[in-house]
Amino acid sequence: MTAVSSTANTESHASVLHENRVFPPSAAYLAQTTLNADTFAQLKREADLDLDAFWSHRARELLTWEKPFTQGLDETQAPFYQWFADGTLNVSFNCLDRHLGTQPDKVALIAEADDGSAEYITYQTLYERVCLFANGLKSLGVVAGDRVIIYMPMVANAVVAMQACARLGAIHSVVFGGFSSKSLAERIIDAEAKVVITANIGYRGGKPIELKKTVDEAVAQSNNLVEHVVVWARDQTETIMQARDIWWHDLTAQQTTDCPPVWVSAEHPLFILYTSGSTGKPKGVQHSSAGYLLGALQSFKWTFDQQPNDVFWCTADVGWITGHSYVAYGPLAAGATQVVFEGVPTFPDASRFWQMIEKHKVSIFYTAPTAIRSLIKLGADLPAKHDLSSLRLLGSVGEPINPEAWIWYYNVVGGGRCPIVDTWWQTETGSQMLTPLPGAVATKPGSCAFPLPGLSINILDEALHPTAPREAGTLVIERPFPSMVRTLWRDPERFKTAYFPEEFGGRYVAGDSAMRDEDGYFWILGRTDDVLNVSGHRLGTMEIESALVANPLVAEAAVVGRPDEVTGEAVVAFVTLKGERPTGDAALEMIKTLKAFVGQEIGAIARPADIRFSDALPKTRSGKIMRRLLRSIARGDAITQDISTLENPAIIKQLQEG
Repeated sequence: MTAVSSTANTESHASVLHENRVFPPSAAYLAQTTLNADTFAQLKREADLDLDAFWSHRARELLTWEKPFTQGLDETQAPFYQWFADGTLNVSFNCLDRHLGTQPDKVALIAEADDGSAEYITYQTLYERVCLFANGLKSLGVVAGDRVIIYMPMVANAVVAMQACARLGAIHSVVFGGFSSKSLAERIIDAEAKVVITANIGYRGGKPIELKKTVDEAVAQSNNLVEHVVVWARDQTETIMQARDIWWHDLTAQQTTDCPPVWVSAEHPLFILYTSGSTGKPKGVQHSSAGYLLGALQSFKWTFDQQPNDVFWCTADVGWITGHSYVAYGPLAAGATQVVFEGVPTFPDASRFWQMIEKHKVSIFYTAPTAIRSLIKLGADLPAKHDLSSLRLLGSVGEPINPEAWIWYYNVVGGGRCPIVDTWWQTETGSQMLTPLPGAVATKPGSCAFPLPGLSINILDEALHPTAPREAGTLVIERPFPSMVRTLWRDPERFKTAYFPEEFGGRYVAGDSAMRDEDGYFWILGRTDDVLNVSGHRLGTMEIESALVANPLVAEAAVVGRPDEVTGEAVVAFVTLKGERPTGDAALEMIKTLKAFVGQEIGAIARPADIRFSDALPKTRSGKIMRRLLRSIARGDAITQDISTLENPAIIKQLQEG
């Protein structure tokens, strides 16, 4: 989740990015904000004085505890840090029960379906639905510590399922509904899940998504681990039910709306969320209960400057961390009203987002630059045809936003009056790390500004010294914080090497290159490992390469990214076949076949935008593929790097023409 100009040069030591426009908060905004420059400075001073006391104070103030904690940060097992470990609480209680005495009739979720129908769900109703479903899961034998896979459309019941697991202390792992049966099976097996929750079907852009069929295929590949599949009837589509399957409505029919929360340790795992790494195997990022919830809740209140009557809309799917922190947990813990949207921004036409903002009087809109850029291309004039006067704050998340898109977002969508909070964070951090706080910080198009209070973030050169202004370096987090990843599920060694490499002296290494400008503003320049960011979704190049090579026609494959004005990055694959290199129509047909194969192996989001065939891949004499060279070819750049170590320099022309 990042902010960057499209002119950033991540190959060189110094950044060529220069963006000098500054947008201070307006007088009208400052008159109604809850966090201004003075309070921001005071919070930072408080955190600098005593980090442990700073976060402990916020944990006591913002969270409801069954047993209060006596210790804040425990560093004795670093880097396996713990926060508030001797306290007990329940995440679902903090999101639902504690609001029932003050605002039971306040709308918690405005759930708009793909077809435009909408349901308004109060906190009382949401609580009752969560209790019904949690009791249903209990009747299937689900207890604290069990793993439950959730593979749902972006509907209210996806949130209900997550909250029900949290209520029981069960560990959920949400899998994005676009992933293939093979990817789903891998996650079921790794988590050793005993229950899968799904829907018979989902809809995106008017098109049905056969979720239950995918689950059946995945369960068949999962070594008989899954005992039950709970199926929500999205509609009356004919569905084949297996012996292990049970309809959601049947499961809850005889249950009560009273389900006492299971109190768990602050460090009890709340969820596992699988994210791509630079190796083929997805990483099971494990988050705690208390620390994660504190980060999601506090950042929601700070970054979005929460007001009592706000209508918040984060457009992310719950299959990604943004949908966890800023749909399922943060807003509900804050007692906010939010929109949950099943569909896509371009159906039935490119006005859908603007229609919904007008219809639901959305005041805070948090979306991805991919959506912004695609909507500019499809109808830059469309926002002006709708009443967007309810908006008071805009947000950006998930990938680089170029200054041109930022300016359009600010002027056309926000009418020049709404600050933009351009947020950088990761699945592993659990909550936002870098962002301009709207009433406290002047914004710069493309910059994620400064760390939130209580976070110690730096940019280091190769000697581990802080970089000079406009000098690119490695982004690190110097001190532990409550919402950070606790470990990788059943892989502690990979956790240490991936995030706390020895050469960085105990610091958390984010895997991003960054720089600071003369005013101290942070700018994220791109990934330093082999992870692509496509439409805000992290995809490991090794994962896609492994999928391509799994095709019996493919001998070898290398995957890189190239800039894309809509998706941020596009997947480019260089492929060597076992047979002759195809040309003309045969090449087009093979490209179609391989794209479909990758979609089947991983999911549609991983399909390469471009596939190029060659007789060999460019390798050094030691056998290493020169990926920097491939990145240059994919971007159409001139080849300026030294290719004298190439084993096969004649292959370059073939790759360029590929």
